Amino acid sequence: MTLTDSKGCEQPQKVKERVTVIGAGIVGLTAGIELQRAGFQVEIIDKEGVAAGASRGNAGHFATEQVFPLADPSLLPKLPGMLLDPLGPFRIQPRYFVKAVPWFIRFLFNMLRTKRAHNSQAIKRLNQHSIAAISELATFCGCEDLLLFNGSLLVFEGTDVAEVEKTFQHYREAGVKVRMLNGKEVRELEPSLSDTITHGLYFTHVGHTSDPYQLCHAFAKKFVALGGKLITDELQSIGSDQLQHKAVSLHLVSGEVLKADKLLIASGAWSKPFAKQLGHNVPLECERGYHLMMPQKSSLSRPVASYNRKFIITPMSEGTRLAGTVEFGGLKAPLIDARADCLFPHGKALLPELFSDANASDGERWLGFRPSMPDSLPVLGGCSNHTNVFFSFGHQHLGLTWSAITAKLVAQQMSGKQPDVDLADYRIDRFN
Repeated sequence: MTLTDSKGCEQPQKVKERVTVIGAGIVGLTAGIELQRAGFQVEIIDKEGVAAGASRGNAGHFATEQVFPLADPSLLPKLPGMLLDPLGPFRIQPRYFVKAVPWFIRFLFNMLRTKRAHNSQAIKRLNQHSIAAISELATFCGCEDLLLFNGSLLVFEGTDVAEVEKTFQHYREAGVKVRMLNGKEVRELEPSLSDTITHGLYFTHVGHTSDPYQLCHAFAKKFVALGGKLITDELQSIGSDQLQHKAVSLHLVSGEVLKADKLLIASGAWSKPFAKQLGHNVPLECERGYHLMMPQKSSLSRPVASYNRKFIITPMSEGTRLAGTVEFGGLKAPLIDARADCLFPHGKALLPELFSDANASDGERWLGFRPSMPDSLPVLGGCSNHTNVFFSFGHQHLGLTWSAITAKLVAQQMSGKQPDVDLADYRIDRFN
């Protein structure tokens, strides 16, 4: 195809490079939009469609206050009791224990002071840009009404005031915007909360979405409007004969073979086998996260997490979401009803009037898979073995929070630009 310039001379039109994104969750969708905005022709492939996994049922919290890696030495004395409790906030299914051991060895290594400090700084570098990035993207996509920036609460029930103060100072020293409240001040913010709450930490510079599933669909709609293509199919293998050349060959379960100039793996907890095909054995583990979506609509105006109970309540447009717990059991084990239902008594304890006549069976049980790395950092950027392959996965508990900023950074790198945040700490070969 040719175009005519101002002098009447024909000029060849630049053909857009084709990019295929694997994964239509929040990370893949935001990346698809940013790549379209950068001038690529993009298609997104997902075996189940838009937001079918963790992006549908997460807690909806833009959690930029979470600056501390999950590998925390204070967990060590608590782990035996937590792991033995089938309904506790942290559990490994017995049959999965041996398989999870290598990941936990790396996890323990990341508890070292120097590693923990390094990883915390890398988390903060992404967090500090996250709210601005998701706000800009939502405005661009015309769905800013789905974002609310009323902060969030971490509440304490009868916890010794010295421990509350220590936790408060821990966040402040890490640069998190936070206020310490007594029980009365907590209930002035959220009158429906229980009188058992004695203190709270009010994180003032965070937010949430009233519906993460609808947010994803709003992004998908904009992606298509920009010329992007959504394909429901499953990637089976990546053609190794093409990886060193200009095109990537993608073999789908349907039998179709697609070609792309560049490939972005953004398939969350399912990314590990694709990375392995490309020469990287990443220590990616699946955290099974549960929620119980209750139809009752609370009067809460912000997410409320419990320090003692280790779960979170998020007010949403369709009701009240009770979320939390970490379970290691792989991608194939079925949902365990009791692990979703155990969230209900905690929700009722904090919102006694809302749930006074309710039961766990009134809610919708859900299980999703968080893609977690032992250092709590995502895998971002180019593949060291193949110049036309890139990664954006392993966002652990912060997929929603980091989605827009990681999309922007990866799109910058794929465009040949210097990313706004140095991606060295997130490179895929850091585990070699």
